[in-house]
Amino acid sequence: MAEKKEIKKTEEKNAKAKVSKKLEPKDEGKEYTIPLREKCRVAPRYKKTNKAVKTIKEFLVRHMKIRDRDLRKIKIDSYLNEFLWSRGIRNPPHKVKVKAVKEGDIVRVELVEFSKKLKAKKAREEKIEEAGEKAAEKKKAEAKKEEKPEEPSKEEKKEEKEKKASVVEAGKELEKTQHKQAKHTAKKGEKAPVVQRKALAR
Repeated sequence: MAEKKEIKKTEEKNAKAKVSKKLEPKDEGKEYTIPLREKCRVAPRYKKTNKAVKTIKEFLVRHMKIRDRDLRKIKIDSYLNEFLWSRGIRNPPHKVKVKAVKEGDIVRVELVEFSKKLKAKKAREEKIEEAGEKAAEKKKAEAKKEEKPEEPSKEEKKEEKEKKASVVEAGKELEKTQHKQAKHTAKKGEKAPVVQRKALAR
């Protein structure tokens, strides 16, 4: 009897573990419908939307299990912010449906149900981002094509230096032979004609 009870307990534990694994999608995040009317009603007219933003943060701090209750760890998406402020500071929406994703200590909050205006804006911004990425890829491809020509290797540099040195030596030897010939052909009493060096002649 005791063995049968133990087997049943282990089976129940295994079943609970399987269910809990299926129910915890960490990457997808959780969706909440946050009521704002009750909290914003008591705020003065000129602060109602500010109170709505704070209410969203307080709600998520409580439900996403942030231990120190720090509101700065809740990061609101720009589209959600725009949705809250779309009707001005005096008339925020009465409820909002959001998706919260926890990344370490920080919780990122996004709007789930977009209005037509926000959908159009999001589509526009996505097109602009795609165009920017394509332009960046094209620039990288062009830069790779137009790489600098390969620099000559050390051996090629040595060969060029040797050629220059041999040309200079040949020029000096030629000058010496011309000077000797001019010296021997000169008559007595006359000075030998001066042979100008090529470098000075230029």
